[in-house]
Amino acid sequence: MDAPVDAWTQAAAAADRIGVKVVELTGSAELAECSALLQRVWRAEHPAEICSASMLRTYAHSGNYVAGAYRGAALVGASVGFWGRHGEHIHLHSHLAGVERDGHGHGVGQALKFHQRAWTLARGVREVHWTYDPLILRNAYFNLQKLGAEAVEYLPEFYGAMTDGINAGDLTDRILVVWHLDRPRVEPADLQGAVPLVSRAPDGRPQVHAAAEPAGVLSVAVPLDAEQLRSRDRAAALAWRVAVRDALMSRLASGYRIAGMTRDGRYLLERVG
Repeated sequence: MDAPVDAWTQAAAAADRIGVKVVELTGSAELAECSALLQRVWRAEHPAEICSASMLRTYAHSGNYVAGAYRGAALVGASVGFWGRHGEHIHLHSHLAGVERDGHGHGVGQALKFHQRAWTLARGVREVHWTYDPLILRNAYFNLQKLGAEAVEYLPEFYGAMTDGINAGDLTDRILVVWHLDRPRVEPADLQGAVPLVSRAPDGRPQVHAAAEPAGVLSVAVPLDAEQLRSRDRAAALAWRVAVRDALMSRLASGYRIAGMTRDGRYLLERVG
């Protein structure tokens, strides 16, 4: 079966399994509903702080990706992307993806991603790029393990200061991932024997280790719930931000790659080659 047709079949199956329907959004009313959902997810004071209905209308009208996941008549998730270029290669940049908070862990995000994959392949494009906060465990595991996206770059303070309810007061470090839509995923390294660079101390703060060189596989832990920690203890959240940033950036610069994320929240780094 050819890749776009197969991708649409997989997308439909993923949506059917959880009882949602994923469709492109083009009308003014549904785009306004999408903007309001994104505002709720990011706990922003105004829809335009994340993406206004008029901007969504512009994206959709100009051939970019705006889609929503419906459970019955209720919009429960949305995804927004636009076309980008890296060198000579065209890709879809997946800018926003949000699910109502009671929908986390129920497959809505995966249904949206599978729809986005099929939509992109149908237009002859083989890559989707996006960024995510490296401290958010559920996003890291979903991106790297469930989808098999490749972490390619650590971007410190990518967005600068943000004012929405999730990011306000924090450093907006991001990891850039590339999802190769028609390439088999590479299994991550075995955690056995991994040398820790950052682990969780008994008090919940990061514990930084000086790993002996050379080490084939390294691990870098993240907090179990960075969003909750950020609201409860900003100093501890900042300590995690700095520890993870320093560990990942230094090792990526010295010949390692991010090979995966464990269920309990540890990045695995492999030496390239």
